[in-house]
Amino acid sequence: MDGPIVVGTDGSDTAGAAVLEATTLALAFGQPLHIVHAYKPQAMRVDAGPVGGSPPISSVTVADSLLADVAARCRSAGVAVEVHPVSGPAAEAILDTAERVGAGLIVIGNRGIGSVRRFVLGNVPSKVVHNAVCSTYVVHTS
Repeated sequence: MDGPIVVGTDGSDTAGAAVLEATTLALAFGQPLHIVHAYKPQAMRVDAGPVGGSPPISSVTVADSLLADVAARCRSAGVAVEVHPVSGPAAEAILDTAERVGAGLIVIGNRGIGSVRRFVLGNVPSKVVHNAVCSTYVVHTS
């Protein structure tokens, strides 16, 4: 396998299993790992507090924090890592990042959203597998 490995995460345990598998593959093939987190732009308040509360924390700040944590664990395993906080739908974020970095492999977990939401919104692993510009590896995460 030649080219970077791309993996998506939402911070869940099932995404963690996919990231762990991607880390193992990146080590085995000597490839960098690109970790993608898709988010919806919005601001969140941490607390209401007595004087109007704290300033809003943006969803990109949350994404950066999540990615920093996941990347630190991958780097401690000896993998070169780049992170990609991307605003928008998860499947598109993963696919666009894979195309942009010239990925040789996309690693994705088989579980994500529940069956009702999957029916309405679509299945991220299915969208990635059917539209990828490179090989995909679906990790059994449950």
